[in-house]
Amino acid sequence: MRILGLDYGSRTCGVAISDPLGITAQGLDTIVRKEENKLRRTLARIEELVREYGAERIVLGFPLNMNDTIGPRAEKTLAFKEMLERRTGLPVILQDERLTTVEAEEVLIEAGVRREHRKQYVDKLAAVLILQGYLDGLPRQ
Repeated sequence: MRILGLDYGSRTCGVAISDPLGITAQGLDTIVRKEENKLRRTLARIEELVREYGAERIVLGFPLNMNDTIGPRAEKTLAFKEMLERRTGLPVILQDERLTTVEAEEVLIEAGVRREHRKQYVDKLAAVLILQGYLDGLPRQ
């Protein structure tokens, strides 16, 4: 079973996919949009990836505040979750994503990726970290 992982931001959406056994996550894409509320192309690209990889569910990073409250970004993520469920017909699981972007930045710095090149990788890597966190929490047979 393949699972799609998403790091949904105001202008980008990082995308990752699990391997068929649901053990590891790999980065796929970073979907970029010009305006925050223009989601038609973003949703269409996600639908395309769901079909292409045969994903059976979606894990969406949920940006809770550090004190566990829901802020404006989390509210937008909940609305995006509803759109995804309607468009794809798949279950969308919310996964705590606090500090994944910071962790992704640190990984890229450690890997020696130059500052000017990090932005093109950080969202995709954050999606990998979100999905891998979810996969690591699944019970193994």
